[in-house]
Amino acid sequence: MSVKINERFAKVRVSNWVMNNAIYLVLLLLLIVIIAISPDFISFRNFKNIIAQASTRIIMALGVGMIIITKGTDLSLGRQVGLAAVMSASMLQAESYIYRMYPDLPVLPIFIPIIIVMLVCAFFSSINGFVVAKLHVDPFIATLGMMVIVYGVNSIYYDRPPYGAQPIGGLDDKFKEFAQGSITIGSFDLPYLIIYAAIVTFIIWVLLKKTKFGKNIYAIGGNKEAALVSGVNVTKYTILVFAVAGLLYGLGGALEAARIGSATNNTGNMYELDAISACIVGGLSFDGGVGSVSGIVIGVLIFQVIAYGLSFIGVNAYLQYIVKGLIIITAVAIDSRKYGKR
Repeated sequence: MSVKINERFAKVRVSNWVMNNAIYLVLLLLLIVIIAISPDFISFRNFKNIIAQASTRIIMALGVGMIIITKGTDLSLGRQVGLAAVMSASMLQAESYIYRMYPDLPVLPIFIPIIIVMLVCAFFSSINGFVVAKLHVDPFIATLGMMVIVYGVNSIYYDRPPYGAQPIGGLDDKFKEFAQGSITIGSFDLPYLIIYAAIVTFIIWVLLKKTKFGKNIYAIGGNKEAALVSGVNVTKYTILVFAVAGLLYGLGGALEAARIGSATNNTGNMYELDAISACIVGGLSFDGGVGSVSGIVIGVLIFQVIAYGLSFIGVNAYLQYIVKGLIIITAVAIDSRKYGKR
C-alpha cells in the first residue's frame, strides 16, 4: 500500500515539474533543432549579439512586467516605443543632414530628448493607469484604446511638413554611438546597450524587492481587495506602476532608434506581444502577484535566442511569426493550467 502511495506521489511530482517547466522544455527542444541544423550558432560572438539586441527589449519588458504583476497588461507598449523613437530621432538628427525635421534646432545634449520622450510616455501610461484604477476599465481595453491613440499621435507628428512621412534618418553620430558603441575591456568589447540594460534591471530589482512600492504592487496583484483593506492606495500605486513602465518605454524607444539608426511611425510595432509573452515565459502570471526581475530577463533572452536562431538558420520571416504565435499560445495555456490548478 505504501509503495503505491509513494509511486503516486512520485508521479504527481514529475507531473508538477513537467507542468512548471513545460515551456522551457519546448523552447529547449527548438534550440536543439536550431543547433543541429547549424552548429555554428553556438559562438561567443552570436551570444554577445543576442544579448545586445535583447537589451532594449529587456528594458521594455521590465515595464510591462510590473503591470502584469498587478494583474494588468499594456497593449500600448509598442506604439509608445515608436513614439519615443520618432520623437528622439527627430530631435537628434545631425546638423549637416539636409532633411532635418527641425532645421533650426541647435544641437542638443543627448539626455534632453531622452528625458523628454520618457516623460511623454510616462504621461500616456499614467492615463492608462488612471483609466484602469479610477474608471475601472479592463486593462486590455484601456491599453488597446491607448495603443490606437498613441499611434495616431505618432503618425501626425511623423507626417509633418515639409518632408512628410519619410524615415527619420541622419541621426547625430553621438546619438548612434550612445547605443551602438561599446567599451573595451582587455580583448573584450562590452556593448553600451548591455550596460544600460543591466543598470535598469538592477534599479527595477531594488524597486520591486526592497521598497514599499514593490511590496504594494505585489499585494495589489495578489489580492486587490485584501490590499485595500490593508490600507494600500490601489489607485495611486496602479497609476505609479503604469507611469514607471512608461518611463522605461520611453528609454527603450530612444535606444531602439539609436540602435537602428532611424525611426518611422511603425517602429515598435508588435513589440508589446514579444514583451508580454517573454514575461509569461519568464514565470509571470496573468493572475497577478507572481514574478521576478530575473524571470523577465530570462524570458526576453530565451525569446531573443529563438528569434536570432531561426533567422540564423534561414527560416522565412513570416514563418517566424507563426512560431512566435505558437510559443505565446503555449505559454499562456500552461500559465492558465498551472496557476488555475494552484
